Amino acid sequence: MNDVQHIEHLAAKILDVRREIGKVIIGQQEVVDQLLISMFSGGHCLLVGVPGLAKTLLVRTLANSLDLSFSRIQFTPDLMPGDITGTEVIEDDRSTGQKAFRFVKGPVFANIVLADEINRTPPKTQAALLEAMQEHSVTAAGTTYRLTEPFFVLATQNPIEQEGTYPLPEAQLDRFMFNLRLDYPSFAEEIEVVRATTVEQSPEVRHIMNADEIIAAQRLVRRVPVADNVIEHAVKLVHATRPGSGASKRINDFLSYGAGPRASQYLVLGAKARAALSGRPTPEIADVNRVALPVLRHRIVTNFNAEADGVSADTLIQELTS
Repeated sequence: MNDVQHIEHLAAKILDVRREIGKVIIGQQEVVDQLLISMFSGGHCLLVGVPGLAKTLLVRTLANSLDLSFSRIQFTPDLMPGDITGTEVIEDDRSTGQKAFRFVKGPVFANIVLADEINRTPPKTQAALLEAMQEHSVTAAGTTYRLTEPFFVLATQNPIEQEGTYPLPEAQLDRFMFNLRLDYPSFAEEIEVVRATTVEQSPEVRHIMNADEIIAAQRLVRRVPVADNVIEHAVKLVHATRPGSGASKRINDFLSYGAGPRASQYLVLGAKARAALSGRPTPEIADVNRVALPVLRHRIVTNFNAEADGVSADTLIQELTS
């Protein structure tokens, strides 16, 4: 098959994945789509939402439908880096009778890692996960261990409680491809949630894809061609977020810092993935605009004027893409 046929085959598979996730997760279709775009782009996600919105269930169901290993790490103030990456233990070598060190892999050695409430642990522990996200490897006692591919981190944050937390600095936030906001379900969706979760049986989720197919799909997304005008639109959009002589009055008034070059890369990559998962051979400007919110909202920094006037990062991004 050529790449166009591969894209059509991938789009059919993604429809099945969405259908399987829909057996368990009611609503949240936009979040599911963005998670899939991020995964097939090879990026990581930061998910912001109040407790009880089925974040863990969503990620576990996604891993199940894709036949991937899943681990969940509950971030707490006393969590240590070794609790994430793994640690060396001393054990007896029966063949020699001497003691030797053996590396015991931590929960980061999984295909999909849910880092629950990542801002509740100190920066040193946060850095251990962020290094693994960047390098796709863990180094212990001078030995480097490669992580299992595909490797996807979904970190959650509670937007309500800020006391006793360690917010991620902008440089570390930049390592997440998407920042997704999980909202409350609608009235009708919540009725379906209650009806589905208060019975004895739970739906069975089929495996639709496996690790090798996902890696092949990630390579396919990278091969998707992009027109020059689409790339130029993505770069212009990012440049428009940077306060300075070329920015609009609204941007100059309400932003302290704009997005960096990584935002341009993720806009194009996200547009490629969105097109491919929809069965289209090349992305359009509309695809860039549709991924602009999750790509940019954690990469631009609003100032005091924005806070005083009630202007959010999302509002400014929507103005730039409208």
